[in-house]
Amino acid sequence: MKEIKKVLLVVNPISGDINKEFIVQKIEKELRQIGAKLKTYRTTGENDKKEIYNLIAANTFDRVLVAGGDGTIKLVAEALQDNNIPLAIIPAGSANGLALNLGIPNNLEAQLKIALGTQITEIDTLEINGELCLHISDLGVNAELIKNYENSRIRGKVGYLLQSIPTLWSSKYPFEFEINLKDQKLTKKGILLAFANANKYGTGANVNPKGKIDDGTFEILLFKNFDILEILKTLRNETDVNSGFVEIIPTKEAKVFCKKPVPFQMDGEYIGEIEEISVKICPKKLPIMTSNDT
Repeated sequence: MKEIKKVLLVVNPISGDINKEFIVQKIEKELRQIGAKLKTYRTTGENDKKEIYNLIAANTFDRVLVAGGDGTIKLVAEALQDNNIPLAIIPAGSANGLALNLGIPNNLEAQLKIALGTQITEIDTLEINGELCLHISDLGVNAELIKNYENSRIRGKVGYLLQSIPTLWSSKYPFEFEINLKDQKLTKKGILLAFANANKYGTGANVNPKGKIDDGTFEILLFKNFDILEILKTLRNETDVNSGFVEIIPTKEAKVFCKKPVPFQMDGEYIGEIEEISVKICPKKLPIMTSNDT
């Protein structure tokens, strides 16, 4: 791998409710030590993707670092789609699902060692209704839970837990799905239908233990019914998924039609209620910095 001479750092100042200036200062110090230049861009919520794209087009960056959550990573990944510049994650959001799936540690020193290292993994991404998805999206009760969580004041796993009971109480599950694959059509009922390019949700729940983020396929996961014991096993990351509770369908593309509008979330962000979804593996992989243990 060529020497790192110029780095772009994209920072989301408001993600995760933490001050990120110490992260910026630490990165500046690390790059000074290796003689590399740093350009820092702080997101504003207005024209960020275009601004980042223009910065990349006007410079020769060897690495792009992202200090933010999944939404910020998605933004940068979209701006990088015409390039092959490796992306590195400094997890600093309220949702850090992709970093969790890639085994990025919580320690900033270790994160920078990976970010400025040499290990690159080319991961798959999904295109869902024309939008980029990095790890997991779903229809059903989890999307409802995320909607309620976003409207609440309590953050973190406690916030999710507090919203779980009222969400399940008010949800209109089971939902009806028509799943169209390349060679078959399936009609299914369930509480949740997920499109998983990775193993875990940002909360750490391991819903797709056999999935691989770089194998050229994704998994459709149908959670068939409300079973509190199986849900608890999933939250404890027990990898023996009960086929009576979850049906797993590996594929490269699919179209899903819902009998009525169903709540939908993508990478931990509530999108709204929808009736149709088109999902496929993006032809171009995303080069991302990972540890040797990934």
